[in-house]
Amino acid sequence: MAVFGVSESEEKVYRHFLRHPETSSHGIHLVLDENEEQVADAVERLVRLHLLRPGDRPDELIPADPELAVARLTELRLRDMYQEIQRITQSHHVLAELRAETAARDHARSAPGSFTEQGVEELDGREELRGRMEDLVFFAREEIVSVEPGIHLMAEQVGQAQGLEWRALRRGVRRRLVVPRAALHHQPVAGYLRELMARGGRVRVATEMSDQVAVYDRRVALMPQDPKNIEHGALLVRGRALVTTLLGLFEKVWEQAEEVTVELRDPAESQMPELSEAELRVLHVMCVAGKDESGARELGVSVRTYRRHVADVMRRLGASTRAQAALLARERGWL
Repeated sequence: MAVFGVSESEEKVYRHFLRHPETSSHGIHLVLDENEEQVADAVERLVRLHLLRPGDRPDELIPADPELAVARLTELRLRDMYQEIQRITQSHHVLAELRAETAARDHARSAPGSFTEQGVEELDGREELRGRMEDLVFFAREEIVSVEPGIHLMAEQVGQAQGLEWRALRRGVRRRLVVPRAALHHQPVAGYLRELMARGGRVRVATEMSDQVAVYDRRVALMPQDPKNIEHGALLVRGRALVTTLLGLFEKVWEQAEEVTVELRDPAESQMPELSEAELRVLHVMCVAGKDESGARELGVSVRTYRRHVADVMRRLGASTRAQAALLARERGWL
């Protein structure tokens, strides 16, 4: 639990109460073979963090549920990181003064936008943020991960990001995304999520969301300056220590989130008519045939007729692509 700022002694105390709930705190230092004052300080801090709470009996302490504890620690850690990053961004004058001493050398060593630069860069407003996001997606080569708690903000970004994201997936870039459960019922966002999964991306949902963060290739991270208002701009974070910490927090959120399965469907799907036997055959051939010519031969029709049949089936399913049609058909048990 060190990643959350919990000391070894505090973790020992918390784990002890998980194993032995509703026990007395009296003499716990003897059980743990730890210094009495150190254990007392650990108990006091765990109570402040709401990982322990007093019980009904004297000296009784009750541990918080692990999921709630990790969510609380994640929230506090993110808040501390925001404050630390804010302090860094407010200290740019120090960097300017140091660079003035070795301006020529620093100019030769660094180039704007280089992934090797360290520190934090402020991005003002949505336009600059959008442009930088597009650059990061375009140059991504390994993996893009993000936590997106704002449904309406996602809806605005969907149309702009899709093309670049689909190309990144075709290049073999892995994509993992955590969204609030309510996103599954927001049609534009749900459509984007379906398509993302159909193209190989992975999506999970969480009831309680942390602040927005995105990490590109484990080297660069984006996070809003003000978690409650994206209009205030964003922070572009470089540097192994900060980015690794943000990535670690994403992994914690990812581990606690739930996989998306059949929940991701259009509200109108329940009224979707069953496909005829002929349409089901077209659907099956469409999903297994590599080329339209092969599918047409399988059905014994011309390529033009085959494509018309495929378009009709996709329209019946309400799918915009063949991959999406295959996903919807699998969810309904047709494949």
